[in-house]
Amino acid sequence: MNPAQVQYKSGRGRAVIPSQLQAVKDRYEEMNVALQMPETVTDATRYRDLMREYKNLTPIVEKYDEYRQTEQDFEEAKELLEQGGLEPDFKEMVQEEYERHKQRLALLEEELQILLLPKDENDERSVIMEIRAGTGGEEAALFGYNIYRMYTMYAEKRGWKTELLSVNETELGGFKEAEFSIEGEGVYSRLKFESGAHRVQRVPDTESQGRIQTSAVTVAVMPEAQEVEIELNPNDLKIDTFRSSGAGGQHINKTSSAIRVTHLPTGMVVECQDERSQYKNKDKALMVLRSRLYDQKLRQQNEQLAEKRRGMVGSGDRSERIRTYNYPQGRITDHRINLTLYKLDSILDGDLDELLDALITAEQAEKLKEAAL
Repeated sequence: MNPAQVQYKSGRGRAVIPSQLQAVKDRYEEMNVALQMPETVTDATRYRDLMREYKNLTPIVEKYDEYRQTEQDFEEAKELLEQGGLEPDFKEMVQEEYERHKQRLALLEEELQILLLPKDENDERSVIMEIRAGTGGEEAALFGYNIYRMYTMYAEKRGWKTELLSVNETELGGFKEAEFSIEGEGVYSRLKFESGAHRVQRVPDTESQGRIQTSAVTVAVMPEAQEVEIELNPNDLKIDTFRSSGAGGQHINKTSSAIRVTHLPTGMVVECQDERSQYKNKDKALMVLRSRLYDQKLRQQNEQLAEKRRGMVGSGDRSERIRTYNYPQGRITDHRINLTLYKLDSILDGDLDELLDALITAEQAEKLKEAAL
């Protein structure tokens, strides 16, 4: 059962928890039994799908159980107060319980509303991220490395695994282009709002006059696609090999292990040269290509909702300037939600949760408003 199909409507006073929530709980208990059956355990695909659904429903069922218990406690306190004839001290205690349960019910109702919002089917996926230096030359490339470091440090704090798939470095250690994967639980749900243009304002090391320069990099966050979702026709692929090299021609391999894959129908080109093995580079290149094609498919689908999504934080428009990093003021500003934090150093060291939580909350507020309309 998809939680997005459950409708949550408000009544007079406290919201009314619909009977569909009981259906969610029933389904949850059915899955709990099914997951322990031998025929399920031996069927890897069915077990994986059931576990994913079970995990998605768990927070809803737990919150619903808490809601029902709190509602029962509230009704009992209310009944005692309505009966009257209570000793003053006992009445005071019951009144406090009544008020506490009433406030808790209101909070649980809000939390249930959020849990019942439609879920992005890609939220639990790992991601492929691309960083490309834009305006600003070498300074933009150096900031590209700073952004890459920020995301990898955040991933480390979350216990996620990162892997650099391809990078085009400059002599000074900047990243003109970089592609990397982040694998873990719910990666896309946390990082999907990072797609767009990231602007930096700072004094470059090469600037002798101390003038502030504005540069930019673009970030793309793509849910990792599975082979069964994006099937690549070998006839649509042009695969070339070449010798990999580092910045300025350093670290040249004696063998042609680097791989360039061109997807002929779309013209997409993916290069991977991080591994010494030609086969490993090919596998990585095809993984990136599948994710690009899947991301393109998602964006084409979202064009139908472009007008509605324009006001939402998750529009995914890569040309949109989403954030400014101002070094002289130690300030970072997200322009989509008008949030400014004076925590530039810690954020660049991977402390992204406060910023990402604010973006997620803003999206939830938009969805709640849309549901109410």
